Amino acid sequence: MLSRCMARTISIVGAGRVGKTLGKRLRQLGWRIGAVVTRSAATSRAAVQAIGAGLARSGITIDAASADVILLTTPDDKLAGVARTLAEVSGKDWRGKIVLHTSGTLDRSVLAPLARLGAATGSLHPMQTFGGGVTPKLSGVIFAVEGDLKARRAAQGIARSLGGVPVVIEGRDKPVYHAAGVLVCGSGFPLIESAVQMLVRIGFTRRRAMQTLLLLTRQMLDNVERLGPRAAWTGPLSRGDYDVIATHAGALRRHPSEVQEAYAALAHLAARVLAKRPASATKRLKRALKSLKF
Repeated sequence: MLSRCMARTISIVGAGRVGKTLGKRLRQLGWRIGAVVTRSAATSRAAVQAIGAGLARSGITIDAASADVILLTTPDDKLAGVARTLAEVSGKDWRGKIVLHTSGTLDRSVLAPLARLGAATGSLHPMQTFGGGVTPKLSGVIFAVEGDLKARRAAQGIARSLGGVPVVIEGRDKPVYHAAGVLVCGSGFPLIESAVQMLVRIGFTRRRAMQTLLLLTRQMLDNVERLGPRAAWTGPLSRGDYDVIATHAGALRRHPSEVQEAYAALAHLAARVLAKRPASATKRLKRALKSLKF
């Protein structure tokens, strides 16, 4: 499957961070880049330049449908409209073509207009962050794959060619899959930022606060990888030191209610998923945290 994919042409619709990253890497691997579609001439030219090949298009035209594989990397709320427009613009049989989107939450059903025309449809989502101007690593990254058989096989081949690890999941499970990623990454950074602001409030420079917490976070992740979650778990709750937790609670009353709520919610979550006796830990936590707003 991989060798057949490598000689194919791919169009990219919605060439933002994800589209440009995947497009550039696929070009380097020997794919021919077809239409590169964004909302304006300037951004489509910039995307083509970043990818290193392609036909810049500032809207969906028949060019996008001429490739063997069409990769839709638009925001989730645009996917249904893009699928309808592609079906309307092409006005032809899509048998033999593969259409994949990169949404972490939506499944192939959003591509139904193209499936009705004969396209093989599915999704390919890299569990990786594409923030800022940093090009993320794809080697070893998990790619969630779902769709009909032909689309799944193509998506698995693409993921492997990128150095990723494809994992086939059911379409109905994609929201849970994506929520898991958001819980770690999308919520992890606000957690770090709130802790940085807490340290700045007591006299740390922002640079020193960030250094303090990033080193701590990296060591925590290294411990989890090497030792496993329960052995790597540290802090007062892991030791059953509820007096320290109560002291934290009292100090946090001077901080925004969201910080208090986050501290309490995460402590209860830790008790549920890591404590040897969750019910007992939760009961004692409630008493220790009684001064917080949650």
